Amino acid sequence: MSNSYAAAGVDTEAGDRAVELMKAAVQRTHGPEVLGGVGGFAGLFDASALASFTHPLLATSTDGVGTKVAIAQALDKHDTIGQDLVGMVVDDIVVVGAKPLFMTDYIACGRVVPERIATIVAGIARACSATGTALVGGETAEHPGLMGVDDYDVAGAAVGAVEADAVLGAERVRDGDVVLALASSGLHSNGYSLVRKILADAGLGYADRSDDFGGVVGEVLLEPTRLYTGPLVRVLENPALSGAIHSLSHVTGGGIAANLARVLPRGSWVEVDRSTWSPSPVFRVLSSIAGASLESSEATWNLGIGFFAVVAAAQASAVAAAIEAEGIPTWAVGTVSTAARSFEGFEQGAKGVDGGAVRLVGEYAAG
Repeated sequence: MSNSYAAAGVDTEAGDRAVELMKAAVQRTHGPEVLGGVGGFAGLFDASALASFTHPLLATSTDGVGTKVAIAQALDKHDTIGQDLVGMVVDDIVVVGAKPLFMTDYIACGRVVPERIATIVAGIARACSATGTALVGGETAEHPGLMGVDDYDVAGAAVGAVEADAVLGAERVRDGDVVLALASSGLHSNGYSLVRKILADAGLGYADRSDDFGGVVGEVLLEPTRLYTGPLVRVLENPALSGAIHSLSHVTGGGIAANLARVLPRGSWVEVDRSTWSPSPVFRVLSSIAGASLESSEATWNLGIGFFAVVAAAQASAVAAAIEAEGIPTWAVGTVSTAARSFEGFEQGAKGVDGGAVRLVGEYAAG
């Protein structure tokens, strides 16, 4: 019996072929700050790029895509998952006002299929280019016996930089600030365990065509996560809007109220007006199939809001217009108040943050 690595189910030659296939896409994300090319043990980024900062702070984030990968695997469609990964990782960095510098990725799989891995990484690279992030390294690990031959998972980490006196956060928020909502592109990469259960209970397959969904179910559900970093960095760098944005929130796991509460100061509160938007059709269809209300999923899905910006009231219209000009529908959903009141029925704090209080009020606009 052979004791070779190949006999154990690991194909190192396939891994090498995957690297060759992805190399060009990765190199397109590299500027002069990236040294050493592709394939080194560590990625190198020239930190003298921070020399122009007065007091640079590094920001870092890590995340994955969750069970959305199960749908990609079921359809054998892997060209959008990379954008989901970048959105989940890099869009957390811009929340503090930081500009992303570089990112690394990690793909674990049951078997390396070079073309599949290269397709995933090409999607990561395209999204890195769109957000101004260098993809400086990564790892593909084959886990035979632990994962099915066609199973994989993706994760990544990124680093950005921001001036110390420009960090965004709850401490900048003031009474009377306006809360702007930035539209999502769909489910993004959260709540897919619930999505998959709803479909399974209803006997709907990912490859099924559905008039309600407006196409093949799985393809609709694979709509990639909208990327907010590029537009928001440009708005933050706009001299005419200097200081207008006080805090930002990425609406991911935990839903609408909890994520907004994380970037509000303790004692402040916001009532988010549901009547200011109509949740995207995909949310309405899934809720209908489940026999549940849209309101019941507010702590799971983004329901059409992918980001919040808390901004100075006097500049709210200008900030909204600037973000709209970047192609992201933006609208006001509420106002920050510090007036004393009962917080019964409000969401307070999330993920260890002792922040403000948020609740949703009213009824959603008709679809």
